[in-house]
Amino acid sequence: MDKDRIKGAAKNVTGKAKTAVGKALGDEKLKNEGRADQVKGKVQNVVGGIKDSMREADKKSREKP
Repeated sequence: MDKDRIKGAAKNVTGKAKTAVGKALGDEKLKNEGRADQVKGKVQNVVGGIKDSMREADKKSREKP
C-alpha cells in the first residue's frame, strides 16, 4: 500500500472531523476547511491507488518470461 493512500485516508478523516466540529459550532470557515481537507484526502488516496496499480502492473510484467 502506497504511503499516499494512508496519508489521504488520514486527511479525509481529519476533514470529516473538522466539518463536524464546524457544524456543531456554527463555524462556516472550519466547516469549509474540513470539506477541503476531505477532497484533498480523496485525491491523495486516488493518487496512491494509481501508484499501487502501476507497481503491481510492473511486477506482473517482470514475472512473465
